[in-house]
Amino acid sequence: MASDRRTLLADAALDVLAEEGMRGLTHRAVDRRAAMPPGTTSAYFRTRAALLTGLVVHLVQLDQAELHTTADELPPLRTIEELVDGMVTLTRQRLTGEGRRRSLARHACTVESVRDKELREILVPRENAGREAVRLFLVEHGVTDVENRTHTLLTCIDGLIFDRLVNGGEVSREALEGLVAAALR
Repeated sequence: MASDRRTLLADAALDVLAEEGMRGLTHRAVDRRAAMPPGTTSAYFRTRAALLTGLVVHLVQLDQAELHTTADELPPLRTIEELVDGMVTLTRQRLTGEGRRRSLARHACTVESVRDKELREILVPRENAGREAVRLFLVEHGVTDVENRTHTLLTCIDGLIFDRLVNGGEVSREALEGLVAAALR
């Protein structure tokens, strides 16, 4: 029961952060969003730092689950078109609905992690099925320095997603094709 309530509160905190930003993330705002009595959030996450840590742990769990599900649904990436299709799927997930909410919260937490080593450690890119699919694709296409190229490609995609969160619009297929072409050079 306590675990379920912590998850509910962490999810409500994600909503508050995505909608109101870091300044709006308070125990009271999370209580209201979760429709809980005043003081509930502070009973489970005593300090703001604890609340933020709980939110980030929950966010990473959600992201990892989504990446594994998406990678499981996609066939092995053999062609450039298949890799670009996978990237189109990822960017759409990150820019709409639930994915947009998590993207906004993730970027706010990333900025906060500049001054918080614990958050930074939790947010460090993790090995996951999506990253592995890109890495294997680059290996199969004879790319040298695969680890750095994988990191650079995925970081560029994150940058495009961030730009679209701030400025609106979608990430074009052409932009993603350009990133893949650059990674293969």
